[in-house]
Amino acid sequence: MKKKLLKATSELFEKQFQKQPQALFLSPGRINIIGEHVDYNDGFVLPAAINKYICFAISKNDTGVCTLVAKDLNDTYQFHINDDLQPVDKMWVNYLLGVLQQLKTKGFTEKGFEVVFSSSIPMGAGLSSSAALECGFGFALNSLFNLKLTKQEIALIGQKSEHTFVGVKCGIMDQFASVFGKKNKVIKLDCTSLAYAYHRADFKKYSLLLLDSNVKHTHLTSGYNTRRTEVENGLAILKNKFSSVNSFRDCTEEQVQLLRADLGETLYKRTHFVVNEIRRVHEAVAALDANDFSKLGQLMFETHDGLSAEYEVSCDELDFLVDFVQSEKTVIGSRMMGGGFGGCSINLIEKGTEKELFDKISKAYQASFGIELTAYKIKISKGTSKIKQRQYNQLFSEK
Repeated sequence: MKKKLLKATSELFEKQFQKQPQALFLSPGRINIIGEHVDYNDGFVLPAAINKYICFAISKNDTGVCTLVAKDLNDTYQFHINDDLQPVDKMWVNYLLGVLQQLKTKGFTEKGFEVVFSSSIPMGAGLSSSAALECGFGFALNSLFNLKLTKQEIALIGQKSEHTFVGVKCGIMDQFASVFGKKNKVIKLDCTSLAYAYHRADFKKYSLLLLDSNVKHTHLTSGYNTRRTEVENGLAILKNKFSSVNSFRDCTEEQVQLLRADLGETLYKRTHFVVNEIRRVHEAVAALDANDFSKLGQLMFETHDGLSAEYEVSCDELDFLVDFVQSEKTVIGSRMMGGGFGGCSINLIEKGTEKELFDKISKAYQASFGIELTAYKIKISKGTSKIKQRQYNQLFSEK
């Protein structure tokens, strides 16, 4: 799959620009084992990069003209490096322009470039194709023009691009996981300090299976931004009452319960979820390190219940997928993953039973919603990287 993606992207580059690209890059999507909607709430998360990628084929030129080619969309956008960059009406372009604008504020006034990109990350599945796009592009420009940016700077540039040019006030988790991912490792990330530690993701007799609901309800962006406002308001009430509380990580479930009347039911539910989710991340890391996968699975189910009933970012389709597998002995954990209102559930399942489960649940899902279910058996991979010269040479020698 990876080789096919590299080949298709580089071949379109050659066809479009009548030359081989100077370099090829792969930028992965991500999963999050646990820690949903807490990356913008001073919490901790447990993401990992996966073996689904956006491939970039790129070269620089002497003309100052920048050409962006989205292979999967069959679309092209062109501008000059010295143009005043502003958001445009093509959303895919804004992810890239936002990154370039951040680089220009850091003094990037280099020559132009041509880039073709293509993806094996399912769009709208909650696997963060947007972060892979932003960070892969930033990583490629950093390498091509020797900008000497750190991985952390690239992740932060991707995040700010999404804030300023796309209009989604996302946290840092997606970008961080895409850039910092390691094969067979999950990252416990402190979303406040950006301190991080790797933990081995050896699930023994279990594997990770994503079930894609193939729905993406239209209120994702508005719902996401609304949740951010709600939890900010809830935290302000908690801080005003308890001098020991500076962020949600300082807050206890008991304090939230004491202020239930002050918070009102909506803010109570939002803050109650956040405080408990931060706790669950710590417990999940301990369970993973101890190979206590039944505990990890239990925490995943608890997270879904909170996301559905308290944070209210699930939907009927995702609730169905998680409810269905709770009675399956081969599945020990499941929850919705990502921003919500559609996308995937992530399932911890006994190896070798994936097809049997999928056949069973896909029929029930089709009968209930009239929608085809899609499954992705994924592996944890390394983060954004440049294709090594040997692999690059091999790819082009085969043509």
